[in-house]
Amino acid sequence: MAGQIQKVIDVDVHQMLPSGQALLPYLPEPWKSRYAKTGSGGSGMNLHNPVGVIRQDCRPPSGGPTASDPDFMVQDLLKPYNIERVVLTGDMMGISTGHDPDFSAAIASAYNDHLVEYWLNTKHEHYVGSILVSSFDAHLAAREIDRMADHPKMVGVIMCSGQRNLLGQRNFYPIYEAASRHGLPVAIHPGNEGAGGTPPPTGHGYPTRYLEWHTSLSQNYMAQLTSLICEGVFEKFPKLKFVLLEGGIAWLPGLMWQMDKAYKQLRATMPWLKRLPSEYIRDHCYLSTQPIEEPDDPKQLMTIFDMIDAENFLMFSTDYPHWDNDMPTEILKKLRPEHKQKIYYDNAKKLYNL
Repeated sequence: MAGQIQKVIDVDVHQMLPSGQALLPYLPEPWKSRYAKTGSGGSGMNLHNPVGVIRQDCRPPSGGPTASDPDFMVQDLLKPYNIERVVLTGDMMGISTGHDPDFSAAIASAYNDHLVEYWLNTKHEHYVGSILVSSFDAHLAAREIDRMADHPKMVGVIMCSGQRNLLGQRNFYPIYEAASRHGLPVAIHPGNEGAGGTPPPTGHGYPTRYLEWHTSLSQNYMAQLTSLICEGVFEKFPKLKFVLLEGGIAWLPGLMWQMDKAYKQLRATMPWLKRLPSEYIRDHCYLSTQPIEEPDDPKQLMTIFDMIDAENFLMFSTDYPHWDNDMPTEILKKLRPEHKQKIYYDNAKKLYNL
C-alpha cells in the first residue's frame, strides 16, 4: 500500500497511556496519592455510545491498551500508509474540565514527561509531540510551555476546545505569549465540551444523544474562532499560529463570509483589527481533515475547498485510533495532485518545522 501513496504527515494521532498508573512515577506528592485514587480528574459528557471511541482491532500484541505501544503503531499505522511523521496529541485534554487548577497542571507536567520518555526519546524518529497544558491557570500553562519547549521533538501546544471562556479572551494570553515566544502553534481538540465546568456544547443547551454532541462540535469551533478574531488575538500575537483539530471544515466558508460582512458594517466596535477577519484566518489558522465531510457528490466538497483556498491551511489527520478515523487512501480522492501534496505533507512540515 505504501508504494501507491505519497508521503504523509499525520497531525492528530492519539497515543494512549500503557496503564492507568503510568503517570505515577512522574507525579510528586500530594498529587501522586490523589491520582492513584481518583485518576486525572477530567470528566466527559457520559452520553451513550455503544461502540465507544476506540477501535478494538488495533490493540497491540503485547496486550496493552490500543495505541499504547510505539513499536506496534509503526506497523499498524505508519508503514502501511507511508506516514513519515505523526503529531501525538494524546487523550488527556479533558484535564481542563475539572475544578482544581493545581492538580490539572501537575497532571499536564506528568503527561508531558511520560510522552518524552515513552515516545519521543526512543529509536522511532516518526513521533513528535504536543505540549499538553491545562488552561485553568494560564500562568501555570505558560510555565509548562517554557519547561518543555526546548525539547526538539515538542512541536506544538495542545488543549481542549471545551473551555469555561471563549479562547479569544485575555485570560488565555499568557499561553499565547509563551507559545509565540517559542515559535510553537497552539492546537485545540474536542472531546469534553459540556463536561465538568464547561458551558453547554451547543448554543442552546445540552444534547440528549451522542450523535447530537458529535454532530454539533462545529458550533463550538465557530464560536472559538470568532472569539480569536474579534478579540484581536492575532494582532496582539502576530506570530501565533492556531490549529483547529477534528472540527470539520465545511462550516468555514460561511463563517468567513459572515464575519467579513459584519466587520465592514461594525468595524468601529473592533478598532484593533487592521484587516478582514478572513485574512487573519488564512494567515494564522490551520484545520485538520478529520472528520472530513463526505457529500454524495465529492465535487461539492472540492467546491468548498476552492472557496477558501483550503490547500493552503488544511492538514491531513487520521484521528487514529478512534472509530471514525480517516485513512489517507480513503478520503479526498478528487483533490488535484498539487493540492494533495500540500494538504497531506507540505503544510504540516512547514507549520511544525519537521
